[in-house]
Amino acid sequence: MSSQAPRERTRTAAPSERVWTVPNAISGVRLLLVPVFAVLIFTGRDVAAIVVLVVAGASDWLDGVIARRFDQTSRVGQLLDPAADRLYIFVTLIGLGWREVVPWWLVLVIAARDVFLAGMIPTLSRHGYGPLPVHLAGKAGTFALMYSFPLLLLAGRPGTLGDVASTVGWASALWGVGLYWFAALLYLEQVVRIVREDRAA
Repeated sequence: MSSQAPRERTRTAAPSERVWTVPNAISGVRLLLVPVFAVLIFTGRDVAAIVVLVVAGASDWLDGVIARRFDQTSRVGQLLDPAADRLYIFVTLIGLGWREVVPWWLVLVIAARDVFLAGMIPTLSRHGYGPLPVHLAGKAGTFALMYSFPLLLLAGRPGTLGDVASTVGWASALWGVGLYWFAALLYLEQVVRIVREDRAA
């Protein structure tokens, strides 16, 4: 019986199957900007790359507000939104690592977290669940990382601007990594609880 309650709540609050919504269109545009951003960051056009990154971050906030305000939450949106966030983080990290702006261990620590989460998907599928809802800690970690990247790009500038950008950027990046992994542990706890409840049933 304890296993059925969470399933009922999931069905009641389930997002719609709509595809053509305003938030999904915004997420789609954000995805289309990923290759543009990749070219900019790999070719050292930092100002333009920062502009695209800021636009992507603002659109991420906007599509969430619209989805909640106008009841346009959908399954497609729940997949597109985190996918776009992860792509921007991945492309930025690879670009910054390739340009030696950040060490490769930072790239590996963040990539390992996503591999860790991907490993939970087969277990969730076997128990009749799709991807778990994005946790607030995960969103906060993503925001901190996205906030840190423009600052890390500016960290190479000479003078006070570069010093301040480096300090704040690294503080934000490390805080983001901590929240990112904290959210991963919360997801793991949810998966373990689902498995135990189903076995008990």
